[in-house]
Amino acid sequence: MDFKKLASTLLSSDSVSGLSNLSGASSNDVKKVLTQAIPTLLNGANNQAKGKDTSESFVNALSQHGKVDTKDLSQFLGKVDMKDGAKIIAHLLGSDKDDVVQNIANETGVSQKKTDSILSAIAPLLMSLLGQ
Repeated sequence: MDFKKLASTLLSSDSVSGLSNLSGASSNDVKKVLTQAIPTLLNGANNQAKGKDTSESFVNALSQHGKVDTKDLSQFLGKVDMKDGAKIIAHLLGSDKDDVVQNIANETGVSQKKTDSILSAIAPLLMSLLGQ
């Protein structure tokens, strides 16, 4: 999947609406957070894929998540495991997670709690799309 298609899916109205419901943030806030976060999350995924200590487990995670059907984003997001999403974000952002979340919150004007929730909600979808 190319970056344009990936970003289009992540920022689609179905995705934004589902993430808004999951996080309690407005659709506008979800869009602002995702616009800031997507490049950082993709960079984190790239680092996981290239890391000699992380590449094998990252490929396994992509394989598992890639099997999940994402054609109906509303249905997919209705089943998102936020705890799993938080773990994914922790892996993608590593020890910089708290700083990244705070920076995105500061840049967008969205609370740190809602920013963290939005990222945890989008992470399983990101992994599924990358795994496909």
